[in-house]
Amino acid sequence: MSEVAKIFSCTRCGFCCKGETTVSLDPADQQRMCDVLGKSFEEVASQFLRITDGVVQMKVVDGHCVFFEEGCTVHTGRPWRCGEWPLHPSILDDKNNFLTISESCPGINVDIGYDAFCDILLKILDENDRVKC
Repeated sequence: MSEVAKIFSCTRCGFCCKGETTVSLDPADQQRMCDVLGKSFEEVASQFLRITDGVVQMKVVDGHCVFFEEGCTVHTGRPWRCGEWPLHPSILDDKNNFLTISESCPGINVDIGYDAFCDILLKILDENDRVKC
């Protein structure tokens, strides 16, 4: 069992894809998304992205990410921030962050307790630049 699997198993519920906000895409995210979609940046931008003052973000449609349709349609090309969620480092700063995130994410393993969860997340972060769920 991987370390991530000890603390999180995605149920593909889509809760994290819903809302009126979205994530910003860095250049690597943009390229990965273009590759997965098999389209040029211009095509992807015109269909799926909003660009404001140089900040590139995915569009929101009907209260959810433009790529959410019974699951993520670009899962293998999703932005790193989406791949990190819900194992956000802010969980380590405050137990309330852990409780709030776990209330909205059924994939978080709350059964192991906050301290054990943090120990495993710290180990993952120590071994990797970024968490990928």
